[in-house]
Amino acid sequence: MARVLILVIDGFGLGAAPDAKDFGDIGANTFANLADEFYAQSGRKLDLPTLSKLGLISAATAAGNKSPAVNAVAPLTGAYGYAAEISSGKDTPSGHWEMMGVPVLFDWGYFADKEHSFSEELLTNVYKKTGIQGSLGNCHSSGTTIIAELGEEHMKTGIPICYTSADSVFQVAAHEETFGLDNLHKYCEQVRELLNEMDLNIGRVIARPFIGSGPDDFERTGNRRDYSILPPAPTVLDKIVDAGGKVVSVGKIADIFAHQGISEKYKATGLEALVDTSIEQLQKQPDNTLIFTNLVNFDQDYGHRRDPVGYGKALEYLDQRLTDIGPELKDDDYVVLTADHGCDPTWHGSDHTREYVPVIFYKRDMPSINLGESDTFADIGATVADIFGVSAPDYGKSLAAKLG
Repeated sequence: MARVLILVIDGFGLGAAPDAKDFGDIGANTFANLADEFYAQSGRKLDLPTLSKLGLISAATAAGNKSPAVNAVAPLTGAYGYAAEISSGKDTPSGHWEMMGVPVLFDWGYFADKEHSFSEELLTNVYKKTGIQGSLGNCHSSGTTIIAELGEEHMKTGIPICYTSADSVFQVAAHEETFGLDNLHKYCEQVRELLNEMDLNIGRVIARPFIGSGPDDFERTGNRRDYSILPPAPTVLDKIVDAGGKVVSVGKIADIFAHQGISEKYKATGLEALVDTSIEQLQKQPDNTLIFTNLVNFDQDYGHRRDPVGYGKALEYLDQRLTDIGPELKDDDYVVLTADHGCDPTWHGSDHTREYVPVIFYKRDMPSINLGESDTFADIGATVADIFGVSAPDYGKSLAAKLG
């Protein structure tokens, strides 16, 4: 039986989705806009030969009606297309859950006030629940920005930094050494419990540990944890595990699915380590295994931080590493390349963008196949379910018949 490796290029959009107007994202195009800015700043086009051969440029041009500034070649192998999202939000859990057949068709709870995000009632309950009086921040902010602004005060007072964004999140930044990593994780677990008790429907509580002695050298570490609510229904991951298969999480996948439908999990920090760990799992895992990897650095380090050149270099690195993955594939194995939302590094603000995402399936000796447009990310999950021979999810149409 086949194995499947899914690589989620976190925050890699291909152009404004049909409903982008509802999100204020008309004109957002992560790939094309970062490619233009990369060319403007570096004087050269992006070099992505492997992704080009897999049809990414053709899919991006069809989705965004704008050809990215890339040294492109014609598609040679793999099935390529693009997908719109039907979930109500443009956040990480919504994108991943829909990808696995369970779109978010309800409205998340949000902390909409940008300057005083958390209510006095909520904060009072947080203090009572955690035993720590006070919080810093209480606003919408970029994580790196708020650490630079409040990190020293946090270290002096021991009071955690609490902030949010346009997503359904309660984020907590704390110093790994002065506050303690275990203390941060415990604090976030308690906040997660409280939000559930208050029925606020907040998607994630995120622990954001950092190190350093001052604003000039504060740096977030790889010990981030996401505390998510459970998906509202069984996902394709559950179906695979229930049928006797394995689901291996690399990176933050297990956190996103609240550890449901996960057989084994492996943490890795940085793009290189995430790819290395994915390859290691391909080398060791048996047939009938789904290896599911989130490449968080595209979103976290370059999209949110509005760094198009860094984003472009990361894409070039991934393109090179795909050549290391190919030799590890058995004849029936698939690699899937996709994303969970956009995060245009040239866009205003620092939030996600509502965009199409790539849908690429590859196996050995595969011809080039144009999959066209999918109207939901769930087509990916339906196809994976088909490959593993498990029951189809309620949403999505399998593309397996087109894969040959």
